Amino acid sequence: MSWPKVRLKDICDLQNGYAFKSSDYVDDSNTLSCRMSNIRPGGVFDIDYNARYLPDDFAEKYSQFLLKDGDVIIAMTDLADAPEILGVPTVVETEGRNVLLNQRVGKLVIKDSQRVHFPYLKLALNYPKVRSVYKRFAGGGLQINLGKNDLLCVEIPLPPLGEQKRIAAILDKADAIRRKRQQAIQLADDFLRSVFLDMFGDPVTNPKGWEVKTVIDVSGSKLQNGAYYPKDMYNSAGTEMVHMGDAFYDYVPRGKMKRVLVPDKDLQKYCFTSNDILISRRSLNYEGAAKPSLISESEDNLIFESSLIRLSPDQNIIDRLYLFSYLSNEKVKKHKVRQYVTGATIKGISQKNLEKVNIVLPPLDLQKKYAQIFRKVETLKNSFSYYEQNKLFESLSQKAFAGEL
Repeated sequence: MSWPKVRLKDICDLQNGYAFKSSDYVDDSNTLSCRMSNIRPGGVFDIDYNARYLPDDFAEKYSQFLLKDGDVIIAMTDLADAPEILGVPTVVETEGRNVLLNQRVGKLVIKDSQRVHFPYLKLALNYPKVRSVYKRFAGGGLQINLGKNDLLCVEIPLPPLGEQKRIAAILDKADAIRRKRQQAIQLADDFLRSVFLDMFGDPVTNPKGWEVKTVIDVSGSKLQNGAYYPKDMYNSAGTEMVHMGDAFYDYVPRGKMKRVLVPDKDLQKYCFTSNDILISRRSLNYEGAAKPSLISESEDNLIFESSLIRLSPDQNIIDRLYLFSYLSNEKVKKHKVRQYVTGATIKGISQKNLEKVNIVLPPLDLQKKYAQIFRKVETLKNSFSYYEQNKLFESLSQKAFAGEL
């Protein structure tokens, strides 16, 4: 059975946010600006993520944009080649604070609660086939900017209300298992960060007085941008190619990426190994720019595209896993990397600027001890089978929206 489809505009309306200025922000208050970055991949709401505070009197001055618990918001802008949150709805949780709707975030207003069960709507809008509709608005630019009509044009399957509730209950149980796996992984990451701090000290203040070098000093070769190929060169028989969206996680997901028919000369130039680190060149926020990713070991060739930079650590100077953890550290990103990130809407880092980033360099044998612990923690994380839970959830979702669950 296939469910009838309706356009989002038939069941929802949308309120746009207000364009607060950067000069409006203050150091601290009880009033926060709700921006795109507060909508996390998968539809998680996190108002404290890269928090931006507004004067408390703004809550009254801009009361028409004041959000309340249970309001449904949705991102209206994302990167064109790696959209992660575009069209993803989430539920606002204010925790007793004032939360004001910023521009490029819209508030969904369900027209008839007797026709639509929001937990189902959230799952339906998160479904990859539904979200892929928005990619057609990219227009060849770096980012996708959706207007109200664009966002509301998408079609979703809409079964009867009782069936919506049944589907949501089943998928919520599967998602709960997936979230528990993710929480276990988060605890493992927290442990690893604690080990890093204990062994090497604060990476910004460098209390142990380790030697300090720059990225180019610890690189075994020049930094390199990836390749660009037109769409007609993409073919399932080609070589796997890492795109910016594939570099979202700590490890690049081998075996699941797009493939390109690469000339032999390019294969040699852009092929890389598990000894390299990939650095994201651009993002819609500061957190995503200069994000490092690791490459899993494999005998198959792998190349990378132009929105990424290859960093090849000199193994006689620095351990790859230590360097990855260092560049992933929040304090390092804030105090040592972000000063080299440029751009207004699109944040980016160039090879030249990346080369300037300072690296605290402990003794190599100590780095290697840390790397041993890192590998053990990664083995533990792999045992949580989060990837398998994702596959199960996606399979259940596909059946549910096709009327086969």
